[in-house]
Amino acid sequence: MKRMMIAAEEGFEVLATTSRSQAASMVLAPGESTGGPDNRHAGSDQWLFVIAGRGSAQVESQRVSLQPGTLLLIEAGEAHEIANEGNEPLVSVNIYAPPAY
Repeated sequence: MKRMMIAAEEGFEVLATTSRSQAASMVLAPGESTGGPDNRHAGSDQWLFVIAGRGSAQVESQRVSLQPGTLLLIEAGEAHEIANEGNEPLVSVNIYAPPAY
């Protein structure tokens, strides 16, 4: 068993990894984005859970809004970009299966 307290800081941080999965935190400042058409995890699904803030995700040709409580699945191989469109940090916990980093 692993138990952690998350103190998410700006940027991307891998928090824990096993042979089957990986957890990471991501904090984007207002106006910041990450990813784009070349951002893909060829062999890993990514579950993104929004803790705080507002923004959007572009996954392949679909754009979806992100807000606290949103759980988004980005399937292996899908191009994606996450953007903070709000006035506060966009904070998420991300699970990769299998590990991507």
